[in-house]
Amino acid sequence: MRIEVTRDVFRLAQVFTISRGSRTQADVLTVSVTIGGVRGRGECVPYARYGETLDSVTAQIEGFTGAWADLPGALPAGAARNALDCAFWDHAAKAAGVRVWDLLKLPAPRPEITAYTLSLDTPDAMQVQAAQNAARPLLKIKLGTPDDMARLEAVRRGAPDSRIIVDANEGWSAEVYADLAPHLIRLGVQMVEQPMPAGADDMLGEIARPLPVCADESCHDCTSLPALRGKYDMVNIKLDKTGGLTEALALKGDSIAQGYGVMVGCMVGSSLAMAPATILAQGVAFTDLDGPLLLAEDRAESLIFDAAGVHAPTAGLWG
Repeated sequence: MRIEVTRDVFRLAQVFTISRGSRTQADVLTVSVTIGGVRGRGECVPYARYGETLDSVTAQIEGFTGAWADLPGALPAGAARNALDCAFWDHAAKAAGVRVWDLLKLPAPRPEITAYTLSLDTPDAMQVQAAQNAARPLLKIKLGTPDDMARLEAVRRGAPDSRIIVDANEGWSAEVYADLAPHLIRLGVQMVEQPMPAGADDMLGEIARPLPVCADESCHDCTSLPALRGKYDMVNIKLDKTGGLTEALALKGDSIAQGYGVMVGCMVGSSLAMAPATILAQGVAFTDLDGPLLLAEDRAESLIFDAAGVHAPTAGLWG
């Protein structure tokens, strides 16, 4: 077995801002696993919020010497395990001459409507963003400051007919969220994601939740679920948090069994990072796999996005 890691940079179409900062490019790690002359690929996005860097994740990947089955015990849930797990899935499918969903005994993925994310900005700028994307059926608004009301109003003016979900990226207090919640409902917002910081979100179990609240930073893998009880209504499953498709599918099953709604999200990466998540996204409440739509450039072979949604990857891309 040979494992290789490369660093790739994809320019963003425009500056992308959330409550924690801004970026102009997506820095990703591309991992290939070659066994018996067959190469599988995966991609991950190291995330500083979880203590990851390009260097630290590269070291984790290069230090892995076991077999696929050894991954859960060798590496924690996170970006390194994700890239390796997805590369192993890709390899297994190519070695068998079938698609990954055949290995999983699942139907071929159907297109899923994906959210399109509007970057945090001034109200006027966000209204312009919304108007430019008003034909999209589902918009995700990045918020997370104490003065977000004007931004909400502006986006709704710009896109009067789109469904809207909101991501505060841990930026609100309980007081700010309680104050905004009635206005979120008035403006037709259908879900709010991670309004309060992970580890400081117990108040969500004590205040009214008039619209569904989704755990993102508070939910990583199956072990996260017990702490969410009574505080969250949904979970946002991301491959870079779970440590790959294997754990993500388990988390999806456990979440549904425990009564949580499911959202499938992503970091800002290329089509290779999104490809495994198209399997995960089947039938969930919200799909947010718009990473490639935010890029100025993508992989040579990329996912198809059209009016029907994001399509399953070609075999040449992944799986």
